[in-house]
Amino acid sequence: MTDITLSAAPAAAPSSEGQSWLTSLADWTVSLMEIIGPVGAGVAIALENLFPPLPSEVVLPMAGLTASRGSFTLFEALLWTTVGSVVGAFLLYGLGRWLGAARLRTFAEKMPLLHPEDVDRTVAWFERHGGKAVFFGRMIPIFRSLISIPAGVSKMPMWRFGLLTAAGSLIWNTIFVLSGYLLGESVTWRARHFGIVWSMTSRITALEAPGRFVDEQVRGPFARFRHEHRFEPSADGTRMVDEVVFRAPLGPLGWLAERVALARYLPRLIAARGASLRDELERDGDGQRGASSPSAS
Repeated sequence: MTDITLSAAPAAAPSSEGQSWLTSLADWTVSLMEIIGPVGAGVAIALENLFPPLPSEVVLPMAGLTASRGSFTLFEALLWTTVGSVVGAFLLYGLGRWLGAARLRTFAEKMPLLHPEDVDRTVAWFERHGGKAVFFGRMIPIFRSLISIPAGVSKMPMWRFGLLTAAGSLIWNTIFVLSGYLLGESVTWRARHFGIVWSMTSRITALEAPGRFVDEQVRGPFARFRHEHRFEPSADGTRMVDEVVFRAPLGPLGWLAERVALARYLPRLIAARGASLRDELERDGDGQRGASSPSAS
């Protein structure tokens, strides 16, 4: 089933109700980077180092996605996210150096399930594997932040810690920033409507696999075109929900075209697309035979 909602008015700010915290985090990250540029990417990733539950796997692709929109360059995204990684790591390194092994032993004595010997074993392990731990640890979630504390406790030379952290972070950051940058690449569609061949270049601006993605016009016939696709389970298969926000160009003439033609034509076009997708999926195998007939609302 395909549900279609059309709006010819400028889009209002999305409500946070019903959004996951990851969606809110992604939206906040993109907003920060759009307001203060690539420095915002560095700030976001520095905070991710200080608060490990904030996933770099969300923050870094958003930096790449924002770069693909032209807000800043890919080089700036990689530079500032790496700077943010190093700054955040040094803050935790400083914490570990300030605490020292003695304070950590005292802390371990007061904590259930911890013993002072655990601190000694951790410090001894780090002194044997410190270089490899810092470098490769930058590529392991959660561990990438926490490894900075034993580095400080063991008083690893700051220059060595900084170089290893920068090198490991650059590799990790490049993988995820590039994934977001490539996700933001555009595709151009050409089709005949109203007897005229039209071209529209769109770009994916949000992705929550497998249930939602958004594409927006970069170049094309509309003053604005935003298409949100959602795939929701239903009793008889999968419901495809399409929400389209568009605005025609040419001022009053565009407003007239919206009311007279586009408001009727677009739902039929998207419903036809939904029927075509359903037929293709049903031909691919029994696993997709639950999709029901498309309808517009």
